[in-house]
Amino acid sequence: MGNVTAQALAPMAHDMSLWSLFLQADWVVKAVMVSLLLASVWVWAIVFEKMTALRRVNRAADGFEDRFWSGGSLEELFTKEGEQPTNPIAAVFGAAMREWRRSSSRAMTSDLAVTGLKERVERAMSVAITREMDRLERWMVFLATVASAAPFIGLFGTVWGIMNSFSAIAGMQSTNLAVVAPGIAEALFATAIGLVAAIPATIAYNKLASDLARFAGRLDAFAAEFGAILSRQSEAAAAEPARPAPARQPAEG
Repeated sequence: MGNVTAQALAPMAHDMSLWSLFLQADWVVKAVMVSLLLASVWVWAIVFEKMTALRRVNRAADGFEDRFWSGGSLEELFTKEGEQPTNPIAAVFGAAMREWRRSSSRAMTSDLAVTGLKERVERAMSVAITREMDRLERWMVFLATVASAAPFIGLFGTVWGIMNSFSAIAGMQSTNLAVVAPGIAEALFATAIGLVAAIPATIAYNKLASDLARFAGRLDAFAAEFGAILSRQSEAAAAEPARPAPARQPAEG
């Protein structure tokens, strides 16, 4: 009798594997799960791309600053790296040098002319910094959106799944745990996937935002230093009959 009962109950057993929970879920819950999984994959792709890009631009900035402070000619450095910049710090340098060269044909004979040149150079570098940081910060909004919205999207799938489970329970007129558990597990699976997408997105967003802010500060510091160099040279040139083009950088320190 015991064997017959076990055989009769065997078909009622539910497969509780993750794949089976997905297949048995309602189509709305499946749509939520698939969208969250796709968002999670895209989050990891963005994270790897941003980490690689930040390492690359920091290495490029290290090399450029070494060449900048080496005492070589600014004109030669601009020709090699500033005219067609391949990294953000070179783009900032190139923007300042282009503005400087456009004004080099004008005689700096007054404090007003020197002040105007300084403001134009600073504005050109500020625009270049904003443009380069906008490029580096691309897709950061997506990370923030997934970090904040994914748990709620998963919760929506859970609520929908639980509603369907309760409807099925009411139709079967049974409150047996074996009947309730599979539906609840399918519903909670959506919340779990939402957390899987949101937790890495939150951690990655905080880390990348900190690294990007640090790099933006580095660009601002370089712009301030280079602006001071050009300002000193323009003030010195204003006191002379003819102003030479910026020839060499002062030695660091």
